[in-house]
Amino acid sequence: MISKHILLFVSVLAFGTAQAQSDYQLVEQTVNYYLDGGTNNDFETLKKAFHEKATMKFIGKEGYTEVNAIEFFQKGMKPGPKQNRKTRIADITIAGNAANARLEIDYPDFTFIDFMNLLKVDGEWKIVSKIFYRKVE
Repeated sequence: MISKHILLFVSVLAFGTAQAQSDYQLVEQTVNYYLDGGTNNDFETLKKAFHEKATMKFIGKEGYTEVNAIEFFQKGMKPGPKQNRKTRIADITIAGNAANARLEIDYPDFTFIDFMNLLKVDGEWKIVSKIFYRKVE
């Protein structure tokens, strides 16, 4: 009797762990769409990462700025050679259907530190907001 309860507990625990790993991998895949699309100047790949209403907020030359992320990248991204940069997912944190990711994008003269907020919308992880900081080396 006790062994059946232990087996049931272990099975439930294993299923929960597998589900968490699956969500982690799906969040990782989503932010990699963003990173790979940006590195390769591939708007269609980058676009897969974002919810259609995703916002991007930052402090620019004119102070606080808020834009639609997809529209911003669509206007600014031009096909061309691969970007000279290195990318890294520094951290991913997941709580239920919400997640955030800290990304580092190193260029020769500066680094972007991106903070992405994601939600699991209709079963898919999507970036719903991005804030960033441009760190000059």
